Amino acid sequence: MNKPDPLRTAQEQGRIRDLVERGLRRRYRAERRFRAYGLAAAVSGLLFVGFLFLSIISTGYTAFVQSYIQIDIRFDAELIDPEGKQVEEILRMGDYSGVFKAALREKFPQVEGRRELRQLYGLISDGSAFDLRDMVLDDPRLIGQTRELWLMASDDIDQLVKGKIDRKLPEDQRVVSDLQLGWLDALTAEDRVERRFNRVFFTAGDSREPEQAGVLGAVVGSFLTLAVTLLLSFPIGVAAAIYLEEFAPANRFTDMIEVNINNLAAVPSIVFGLLGLAVFIKFFGVPRSAPLVGGLVLTLMTLPTIIIASRAAIKAVPPSIREAALGMGASQVQVVAHHVLPLAMPGMLTGAIIGMARALGESAPLLMIGMVAFIADIPGSLTDPATVLPVQVFLWADSPERAFLERTSGAIMVLLVFLLVMNAAAVILRQKFERRW
Repeated sequence: MNKPDPLRTAQEQGRIRDLVERGLRRRYRAERRFRAYGLAAAVSGLLFVGFLFLSIISTGYTAFVQSYIQIDIRFDAELIDPEGKQVEEILRMGDYSGVFKAALREKFPQVEGRRELRQLYGLISDGSAFDLRDMVLDDPRLIGQTRELWLMASDDIDQLVKGKIDRKLPEDQRVVSDLQLGWLDALTAEDRVERRFNRVFFTAGDSREPEQAGVLGAVVGSFLTLAVTLLLSFPIGVAAAIYLEEFAPANRFTDMIEVNINNLAAVPSIVFGLLGLAVFIKFFGVPRSAPLVGGLVLTLMTLPTIIIASRAAIKAVPPSIREAALGMGASQVQVVAHHVLPLAMPGMLTGAIIGMARALGESAPLLMIGMVAFIADIPGSLTDPATVLPVQVFLWADSPERAFLERTSGAIMVLLVFLLVMNAAAVILRQKFERRW
């Protein structure tokens, strides 16, 4: 029997060791590359999100301030109440636009000609007439008096004051004329121009004039729509999940339901809008462009998400809890109601709020049911015409006025705050109701 050559054996072991070491080095290099790719992907995602937020904030933060101009307003009785009766109906019909226009003419008496006067009147927002009317309706004693009032500047003047319009450009390349620049500089020299917190942006509805437009109507519409969605989708979704997980027999009918639920979760949202248009509006006659029909459509869209999340929460409850309850003599319904449901509730609530957050950001299905209409009034009930924040963003983004650009970004910031609040509520509710076992 031949004895193995110690030298040859050592060489073979060395070659094997070299092969193993090279393999390990390749494996370690591949692992480092994989980690680097993952880190690069995460950093890239954060950079893109950061760039998006920075772009939105840098464009939209100026929507929270508004320029005002101080003018000596004389509440001329001939323009407001020529009969002197101080009747509310007559006061409402007063020429309040003529009131602030007369104040501007008195401030700049050298301005003549229809074209120059039109430019002079363009310093002040047309919506100031409604502010003056409300002041007179609140206190009719103002008629005949002169007051120094801060009136809202027009959208073009507001953009100029905020630095959004380059005043060094030639006159034919900007929307503010040289005459308006001179008048504005004269008012600024007298400390009659200042920027204030834009309260109107949070207390008014939509408007054709950018400086008068606000998000309150869209916020209220979103709240009412989501309230309908939550009241319908959460109990129906939880009940469906309990039935499928705890009571439904294993047969083809149940399998078909599960497949359809999973498929509905991937259906484009605009399809639900078409369904709502055909069923709720055309067949049942629900009012168009109302929070009620919007909530019904979003309920159909969020139900699959809530059902899937609720079923996952029910599956996460350990079987030993069910077995212990059954062993103590509890019925199947008691097991579900007293033991499984309380333990699964945190996950159900989280899934429901995530579904609500998705519904809040949807605009396509609501466009199909008419919530894209111009709504200036604040909705007061579920059947009043309304719009929602995503649709309001869509409407303002499509407007040609420059000032609507910052309003669009400002509304997006409000929408993001809304979403952050909802996600924070999901975390808080989960921590409050979560139980350890």
